Amino acid sequence: MKIEVNKIATLTGHRDPIYALDKGIAEQYVFSGSGDKVIAQWNLKTFQSEKIASFPAVIYSICHIPKKQLLLVGTSDGNVHVLNLENKEKIKILKNHTAQVFNIRHSLETNCIYTAGGDGNFAICSLDTFDLINIRNLCNEKVRNIDFNYKTSEIAVASGDCNIRIFDIITLQEKKVFVGHQLSSNVVQFSPDGKFLLSGGRDGYLNIWQVSDYEMIKSIPAHEWAIYDIAYSPNSNLFATASRDKTLKIWDSKTFELLKVINKDNYDGHKNSVNKLIWSTYNNYLISSGDDRAIMIWEINPV
Repeated sequence: MKIEVNKIATLTGHRDPIYALDKGIAEQYVFSGSGDKVIAQWNLKTFQSEKIASFPAVIYSICHIPKKQLLLVGTSDGNVHVLNLENKEKIKILKNHTAQVFNIRHSLETNCIYTAGGDGNFAICSLDTFDLINIRNLCNEKVRNIDFNYKTSEIAVASGDCNIRIFDIITLQEKKVFVGHQLSSNVVQFSPDGKFLLSGGRDGYLNIWQVSDYEMIKSIPAHEWAIYDIAYSPNSNLFATASRDKTLKIWDSKTFELLKVINKDNYDGHKNSVNKLIWSTYNNYLISSGDDRAIMIWEINPV
């Protein structure tokens, strides 16, 4: 497969590194959260932004729940702020962590919110009442990332002790624990067909696991520094990785072949760590954000 990369825009306005992205209130919007403690929403059509809210601490994660018109915001002090997007009012603060909230996910199937903290805790709350349902201290390191596989009813959790843990999505029974990376396991991403688990680590490796038994089928020295995020394209043919080495890389999701390296020299890419990715259905745009305080919009097309 051959692809062509075009940079569409660079969006600026945040005053500090951008650690969090999520899809916005409609297809052409995206939310961002930054070290400047501000949540903004960006229009991918006009490239204009709107400040949504500010918070008392650095923002590390956001989770938009469209059906509830809620935005969950995880901050450096361990809190998760619940924001009503209709009136932009903060309606609740979840205090289940004592350090950075690195990832927030929700599931309408289980009606739960899942959070990963720098305190080593993995917490589950009710989406209706926001009450704590379960909290587990998984390790003495940071819990970094969460993903769901609805095909197998499983949750994967990546953490700084190098391990990846697999839980049953209904019972929360721990089904498997395995070493994901030689250094911290930073990100986990199930393939859309549910057959593979992709993981990225502080060791710069992209590892591919077969979901049936979680045996590694491929280990790729993908980046020179830590991998922070993985995102599939809307049609699932491609996926992208983001790294502290200042690059984005585009991969063939069937062969796991590297197709493009997007960096400062070749495509006027990020000049610092790339922290977060969203692959939008709007114009098939890939959106990246980083320590350079920039959000970049990329058009990725087959040739």
